[in-house]
Amino acid sequence: MTIGQLSRACGVTAKTIRYYEEAGLIASARRRANGYRDYGPRDVDTLRFVRRARRLGFPLEDISALLALWSDRRRASADVRALALNHLAEIDRRIAEMKTMRKALHHLIERCHGDDRPDCPILDQLAGEDDE
Repeated sequence: MTIGQLSRACGVTAKTIRYYEEAGLIASARRRANGYRDYGPRDVDTLRFVRRARRLGFPLEDISALLALWSDRRRASADVRALALNHLAEIDRRIAEMKTMRKALHHLIERCHGDDRPDCPILDQLAGEDDE
């Protein structure tokens, strides 16, 4: 199948497929005599795996490790679980960070009059005038 067909089958762009090839997440495609990439059923499965892992927010390095574990029938599920737990901890850290950002922004919005006056605590904070 061509890159366009693979793209449609997996719901990702051809550019994304080429990027994943360059990153080593999917094997470089065989080339036809005309130079076009040629993909098979295993490529569809792999690309769908990568797409699902990306939707869960796994970074490319972790996806590479997950792919290796997926391919290894003698893997320990503990290894997969450990990767997932590390990723979950990172998500929790980012959520906490975003909650802190939300609270700070909400505080600034509350302090801004939002009227015709030029003074604005939001701009003052962004300009660093409120840091001290």
